[in-house]
Formats: sequence, structure tokens, C-alpha cells
Amino acid sequence: MGSAPEGSSKLLGIRFLQYIKGGPISFKTHQAIVLIITFLAYASYHATRKTTSIVKSVLDPQSSSSNGLNFFPSLRSNRLSWKLGDGWSPFNGSDGTSLLGELDVAFLSVYAFGMYFSGHLGDRCNLRIFLTIGMIGTGVFTSLFGVGYWGNIHNFYYYLVIQMIAGLFQSTGWPSVVAVLGKWFGKKKRGLIMGIWNAHTSVGNIAGSLIASAMLGYGWGWSFVVPGLIMTFLGLLVFLILPISPESVGAEEDDDSSFEKSGEEASEPLLRNETPNEEKEKAVGFLEAWRIPGVAPFALCLFFAKLVAYTFLYWLPFYVSHTAIDGKYLSSETAGTLSTLFDVGGVLGGILAGHISDRLDARAITAASFMYCAIPALFFYRSYGHVSLIVNGGLMFITGMFVNGPYALITTAVSADLGTHKSLKGNSRALATVTAIIDGTGSIGAAIGPLLTGYISAKSWSAVFTMLMGSALIAGLFLTRLVVSEVTTKIEESRSNRGTPEGPLQV
Repeated sequence: MGSAPEGSSKLLGIRFLQYIKGGPISFKTHQAIVLIITFLAYASYHATRKTTSIVKSVLDPQSSSSNGLNFFPSLRSNRLSWKLGDGWSPFNGSDGTSLLGELDVAFLSVYAFGMYFSGHLGDRCNLRIFLTIGMIGTGVFTSLFGVGYWGNIHNFYYYLVIQMIAGLFQSTGWPSVVAVLGKWFGKKKRGLIMGIWNAHTSVGNIAGSLIASAMLGYGWGWSFVVPGLIMTFLGLLVFLILPISPESVGAEEDDDSSFEKSGEEASEPLLRNETPNEEKEKAVGFLEAWRIPGVAPFALCLFFAKLVAYTFLYWLPFYVSHTAIDGKYLSSETAGTLSTLFDVGGVLGGILAGHISDRLDARAITAASFMYCAIPALFFYRSYGHVSLIVNGGLMFITGMFVNGPYALITTAVSADLGTHKSLKGNSRALATVTAIIDGTGSIGAAIGPLLTGYISAKSWSAVFTMLMGSALIAGLFLTRLVVSEVTTKIEESRSNRGTPEGPLQV
């Protein structure tokens, strides 16, 4: 702990809080700071990511008319009387929908592959600096997309390059925040803590939707610039105040502050190496991380889970506005607002999945069960969502709960579990790499889902939902071996706890 004062002096925000308090900050307070700052940081990532889906119908308002569907009367209102009433070239042509789809694919593809490199770098550099650069870069390039409005830019490749660079910066976020969180919290209640914390995904989506929708009346460029500026500000906040590990700020765990005060878990309160020579640890290699038991099945499961989740992220507002609900079509703004119920359900789903997996100590069983439950939820939403707004909203909420529950669990608690697997023998420098492998693989599915939807939806939305139900089934099946292993372990534990009459005689 000899380097603690130096580490603390680098964090001006922590020093300011200590000055305000008039003394040192407790370990619990440090944990609270980590939870809040990382929550806000990743919520801002999703807020900037969500804006494109809201602005799509403004850039390409004629896409519906090409299919004989005129569901965007609000775009012709006086409130949006500026030239965007006819869309924005080059996205308002006959190929506008496909061009917007190409932006999505370019962004998500770079994001997915960048994730692997980001995890590799994250385990080898200062996570606070790394996260700060990623957030500021994302904020700048999100804003530059909106600058195209004032600059009267109509070159498709400008927006394509901007989205690709933004995707690269976005890939720094997830490995960083999970790695930081994993260094501060132990395993006993990690599922519940991370389930609550993972609400940042849905909160970010909701905030992004509401901000982008509110800014449309002033010019679609503001729908990108405002979230971008917010993210840049939060990136500076991360730089000033985020402690990446207890050692970095000399934080000593209080006797009563551990989340691990039951049984043997108390001996392993934090996800950090017990030795003081942390600098001697070597970061785990990419292929070595793939070989950690459980990484491959969960990564492949997340591939299909994110395929479902991101199809909803990018296409749900569009689908809702193109679906007659109680015989009426909603405007793009109303559809965007209604679609936030999917994310609200996702908040509950993430918390439930985390809590249940903690209580059962069974991550695979919980994730697989949620994925299987998502299948009937998707079926009922497609079949009965048109009945009324209340039915649509209710089924959307339930679908979001089952779709986002396992997605949240795998990308948080499961990644942290596997990043500190016993096979690593205490090496704490695998967390970002493992997180990047799992979420990076999932992000490839996230790119493929919206791409396929763009083509399939032109023929049939029922076919899209069939694809989503099949993906949910495959996601659950990838966890079969781990589910069987967990069930076997539970049966053995149950028998051991009951004991047998012959037991004492054999001692």
C-alpha cells in the first residue's frame, strides 16, 4: 500500500470529496462512487447509441411510403416544418432504408471487433484513462454526426466513417466498466448488485430516446449533439473521480463493509490479488482466456441473446409505427416513447436474473430459463400486440424482461465470475479480456440481427419474429452442458446436506 498516497493524489475528485468531508472516505463510499460513476458512464454509451434509431424516420420519412405505408404524419407538422419534412439526402431516396441499415451494420461490426482489442488493451493499461478516452471520443464523433445537419452534408461516406469511428470508441466502454466494478465487489451478491447496476443499459436507452425525440423539433442534429456533449462531460468526470481499484486509492476494506459476510465467502471479499506485487501479474492472453471453462458457451449464448436484444433496440420504434394498434397507426415520436417500455422491462429482468442467480448460485440455469421464457413472450407480442395500446405495452414490457434479463446477467456477473475463475490462480488481469471476448462475440450477433431484420422485414415481420424465437432457443441450448453441470451439483449438495444413516458408521 506504499503507493496509495500517490494513487490518491492523482484523483482530484476523490481529494475534493475528502476535503468536503474533512477526512478519509470509507471503503463503502468508494464502492458507492464506483457504482454511480460507472452506471452514468455506460448509460451515456447507450444514450448515444440509441439516437440513430429515433432519427431514422426523420432522415428517411419516405421509407414507409415506398411500401404503401404512410405512418409518419407528425413529420409533416408545423413543429417539424423545416426541410427535414422531406428527409435528408442521401437517406430520403429509394435506397434510404438500406443506407441506414448499412450505418447500423458498420457501427456494430467495428464495435464488435474493436471489443476484442479493447479488452486486450484494458488489461494492460490504466482503465480510468482508457475509459476517459473512449467516452470523450464517442461524445465527439456522436456530435460530429449531428454536425452534418448544420454543415448541410449529404455525403453518405461522411456519416459512414463517423459511425465506424464512433463504434471503435464505443468498444472501450464495456470491458472497462465491468473490470473496474469487478475489482471492487466480491462474488456473493455480485449478481444482484450487477443486476441493479446493469439498469444503466435500459436507463441509457430510455434517456437517449427521450432526449433525441425532444430535440427533433429544433433540428435532428441536436439529437446527436446533446447526448454527445453529455457523454463528453461524464468522460471528464470519470477522469477526475473514478478509482479503478482499492489499491489505486489506498482504500482499506472496513470490517463491516464487506458484501461477503457469510461462510467462506468472507475470505475472498474482493476480486483482487492477495499479493502486493500486482505489477508482476501478466495479463492473460486472448486464446488463453477463451480456454477458461464456461467462456465459450456463455459467449456463444450471448451471440444469439444480443441478436434478439439489438434487433429490438434498432427496429422496435420502426416496427411499432408500422403496426396498426387498435386499428390506428402511431407517429414515429409516439412509437419511440412507447418502445421505452421494452427497456423498463429490461431493468426488472436484469435485477430478477441477478437476484435469482445469486440465490440459486446458478448462473447458467437462470440465463437459460430466461431465454426459454423469451420464446413465448415474443410469440404473444407478435400475435396480440395489435389488440390495444395497453396490451402492446404490457407484452412489450414482459418481452423486454425476458430478453434483457440473461443479456444483463451474462455481460455483468457471469463475465466477472469467469474473469476471476479459479483456473487463473488469483490473476486479476483477465477481467477486461474475458469481458471483451464474451460481449464482443455477443456484439457480432448484435450486428447480424438488425442487418437480417432489414431484409426479412421487407417481406414479413412474422418471419422476423420467427428468427428471434429461434435465436432465443439456440441461446438457451448453448448453455445445456453448464445447466446439466449446475443441476448435478445442486443434487449432490442436497444429498450431502440431508446426509445418510450410514454416514456416521463409516467415519
